[in-house]
Amino acid sequence: MERSKKSFIAANSLDDDLKLIVSRISDMTELCEKRLSPVFSEFLSEGEAACAEKFLRYICCDRYRFFGGYEGAQRVVLCVFPEYCEPEDSEYPIRLVRFDSRAAGGLSHRDYLGSLMGMGITRNRTGDIICDINGAYAFLSPAAADMALSGIEKIGRAGVKARAADGEAVSRNDKFSIITASAASLRLDCIVAAAVRVSREKAAMLIRSGAVSVNHGVIESVSENVSEGSVLSVRGEGRFILSEVGGVTKKNRYHITIKKYI
Repeated sequence: MERSKKSFIAANSLDDDLKLIVSRISDMTELCEKRLSPVFSEFLSEGEAACAEKFLRYICCDRYRFFGGYEGAQRVVLCVFPEYCEPEDSEYPIRLVRFDSRAAGGLSHRDYLGSLMGMGITRNRTGDIICDINGAYAFLSPAAADMALSGIEKIGRAGVKARAADGEAVSRNDKFSIITASAASLRLDCIVAAAVRVSREKAAMLIRSGAVSVNHGVIESVSENVSEGSVLSVRGEGRFILSEVGGVTKKNRYHITIKKYI
């Protein structure tokens, strides 16, 4: 059977939004082949990115990359590129805007996102927003960045100053809960079982259904080994990091530490 957009949609239970994502990714691959140049998507959520990667693997396309402006981004832009033409990070249509604010207690992610959307900037033109006590960094499409730089002077009741921040180093300030467990091996089914506290059989079902991604890539093989530092996403359960693989117990089980994003 031909591996096409139509057969992929028929073989998977996708809502209308994900069907649209698959159609757009299919169009991207065709445009890339026609132009022989990289083609970029808008920002994708983790679920959309996982679906996109599953489709790309289904049609045997291996020349693609996800990037969200910095290492570990949750919302990412997909690039499909021809052979020997993978773009640099700086070539992605992503701009970084800094909002400086002196609001008491700081503003929330919801505050910043609400102001951006209130200007008509849609979610697919907005990447991650990383808040701190003095303001926030927002990864935006070029058009959205221009709108934010020229149009946002206040968020809620707090005055803010927006400035271009391309090239500045950005890292997340995430909070985690800690899960300590032992695992029979570092296979994906064992790690997922420990992370979401289910049986290996249930973990295997989640993996085979396409509900699990590792480092933004859907993995459907239960026997895939997971390395220390890998980021796992389990649909409906959240995001996790296999932060540490310790020693082996007398029963030949691995001591592992998993961080769950909260």
